[in-house]
Amino acid sequence: MNASPRTADALRAALAGLLDGLPPSQAARAVERLIANYRGTTPTDAPVLRDRSDVAAYAAYRMPATFEAVRAALDALRDAAPDWRPATHTDIGGGTGSASWAVAEAWEGEVDGGPRTTVLDWAEPALALGRELAAGAFEAEWRRARIGAAMRLDETDLVTISYVLKELTEADRTAVVTEAARTAQAVVIVEPGTPDGYERIIAARELLIGAGLRVAAPCPHSGACPIVPGTDWCHFAARVSRSSLHRQVKGGSLPYEDEKFSYVVATRFATTPALSRVTRRPQIRKGQVLLDLCGPEDEGLSRSTVTKRHGALYKAARDAEWGDAWPPEG
Repeated sequence: MNASPRTADALRAALAGLLDGLPPSQAARAVERLIANYRGTTPTDAPVLRDRSDVAAYAAYRMPATFEAVRAALDALRDAAPDWRPATHTDIGGGTGSASWAVAEAWEGEVDGGPRTTVLDWAEPALALGRELAAGAFEAEWRRARIGAAMRLDETDLVTISYVLKELTEADRTAVVTEAARTAQAVVIVEPGTPDGYERIIAARELLIGAGLRVAAPCPHSGACPIVPGTDWCHFAARVSRSSLHRQVKGGSLPYEDEKFSYVVATRFATTPALSRVTRRPQIRKGQVLLDLCGPEDEGLSRSTVTKRHGALYKAARDAEWGDAWPPEG
């Protein structure tokens, strides 16, 4: 699906100049500390976003990547349920609103006024900046709430939980996912594309299925994941344009980077999941394309070789991307 770029453009415009007036060295230090937390080297009892400079650095550095990862998961939901439209949306641990921007774009112009969004987060500086960035772009209520076992949600069409589960204890993760499953028609959860991020997604997937939801993406079924624990992990990649802050902190000359993420989408309504999903970057060789696939429950993981003799399917394979449904429709 080719989404309208208007909301994405509005996000880029809102982020542009966000760090004006903040010394580059201070922004870089804040980002480096946030990266350390993201990689698990910061103590878990340390506050993640401590003040306005932290939040501004986080927004400038992480919002584009989180937006693209969540947008990819929402694309998979739309592919599985093209006629479904959420009227209400709750963004758990939404912070500065990356997932809410992605939801606003995913159904831009298709729901009267867009989905009514409620962003819940424990960090008031993040909520304040999120409210500021979203002003005029989409309507949302930004509400301070503790994300944990005591959290209670109103019924809603769509719940997003993106890059949040790592910050919670196992008991709180279980409670939050269970509460989302209880109240929502569709739940989208996104975590970093790391082995431990995948483990959290698998645990959440089991909770969602146990609550009566069915997996719509990325898995072609709601059965057990065919990946043997500890041997591999399921993750995907989203292309992200690199800002000047990215280049300053990370170096390098490429104008983009790939955000690795793991995700699950589960719903209470009927969907049409992919028959198979491309689980690795396709390998294009002379006269053939190698596709690593996750297929129906009775097939599991497999590798498919598509050659020129397959005609139109070969061209589709050459155009296929990591994370795409396979075979393509039509």
